[in-house]
Amino acid sequence: MNRTTKILSASVAALLLAACNSSSSPETPQPNPPQPPTPPPAGEFELRVHHASADAPAVNITVNGDNFLEGVDYQVSSGLAVVEEGNYEVGVDAILPDNSTVTVIGPLSLDLEADTRYDVFALGRVDDETLEPFIVANDVSTVGDGNARLQVLHGVPVDLTVDVYLTEFGADLSAEQPAATLAYKDHTGQVEVAGGDYQIRITVAGDADAVVFDSGEISLPAGADLFVTATPSVGANSGERPIALLIADGEGSAVLHSVDAGADARVVHAVADAPAVDVLVNDDAVLTEVPFLAFSGYLNLPADTYNIKVNAAGTDVTVIDVDLPVENAQQYSILAVGELGGDGIAPAVLLEDNRRITTAAIVRIIHASPTAGLVDIYVTATDDISDASPAFEGVDFDASALQATGNVALPPGEYFVTVTLSGTKDAAIGPLLLDLQGGGLYTAIAVDATTGGLPPQLIVLDDFVTE
Repeated sequence: MNRTTKILSASVAALLLAACNSSSSPETPQPNPPQPPTPPPAGEFELRVHHASADAPAVNITVNGDNFLEGVDYQVSSGLAVVEEGNYEVGVDAILPDNSTVTVIGPLSLDLEADTRYDVFALGRVDDETLEPFIVANDVSTVGDGNARLQVLHGVPVDLTVDVYLTEFGADLSAEQPAATLAYKDHTGQVEVAGGDYQIRITVAGDADAVVFDSGEISLPAGADLFVTATPSVGANSGERPIALLIADGEGSAVLHSVDAGADARVVHAVADAPAVDVLVNDDAVLTEVPFLAFSGYLNLPADTYNIKVNAAGTDVTVIDVDLPVENAQQYSILAVGELGGDGIAPAVLLEDNRRITTAAIVRIIHASPTAGLVDIYVTATDDISDASPAFEGVDFDASALQATGNVALPPGEYFVTVTLSGTKDAAIGPLLLDLQGGGLYTAIAVDATTGGLPPQLIVLDDFVTE
């Protein structure tokens, strides 16, 4: 028998979307109060799986050699499945870029007892061979009337002990005692608190001023039954805010980032016939004398809406003027694209996923060449594309909705990338030999020739760029 126990799916969304910390945010509809979980029938146990390894690919969970769960990605928890008690062989298979799998955990022989809830975590990292299973077991029980229940695990694989505070919003931490002090792999018991509004803050142990995570004001409604895992943040500002909370409610999960993580944004000058430019944010110059083909590093901005202007360098001549909303914990590339001598230039904003996966090289190619028109993109083992089919066919230039390959995971190794005019085998770019490393992140932007028009060329970013 196999079922999912529904506990709090609407409330997880409400927790993440809680707007109490911002008077300008829209009011979030409140879900119906969650119902207490139904205990499993006699002779059965509850099983839930959490992917908490930041550099591991999506995985399949096997039970007795068969796939029990498929495609579980980072910072995702499964629902609670109810399974008959007994001895089980449980394994974790990593999904490689060619869709083959390799067993990375187990199979573990587990004697799983009735009336017990088992939370199974993939913790650690692949690149330093610390990936391992971690299991937390609790007796199945109901949440007390009017209460919310939480259990917290420190799942960030660093030698850093933290204090976890659960307080009313805005409480002075210097006057509070931490709810828990945890080192890596430490976890609390199941703790019940009165349902209501709270603030979760995590600090370096013993230093209430050294905040590394701040939830802002959140709602923990009565009946909530949550497992909260501190995981490595792979979003914006992960250096200053290195923790994101993976919150599982029995049906699924959501990720809560520090409310003050901000957004990371970088700027790329991709207009061949435009002069060097200055970039202004809310009328303050943040980049000056940026020439064609140049790009900035990431600039962290508080989540908000910003006025972005691009001026001809050293002048008040504005060629782009746009209001740009950026969301907390997100990362963006903002490209100036188009032609001054054509339809004009415009901003193109790409939302990025910069998580690095040790078993794959992540490649993304962006079409920002207005004169190239439709192109085909080949990724091949040799420089001969005569019998090859394009990996991406008929990619067009669109300034209002810039076309890109998205993140493509490739097995590490050497590849040739060739860009042709669509429907032809005549190379407009390449073939370029690329040595792609596992854990690498490679971004290439096709733009016009420096003198304008064809042939196009590439702006390369991230791990294509060597110091």
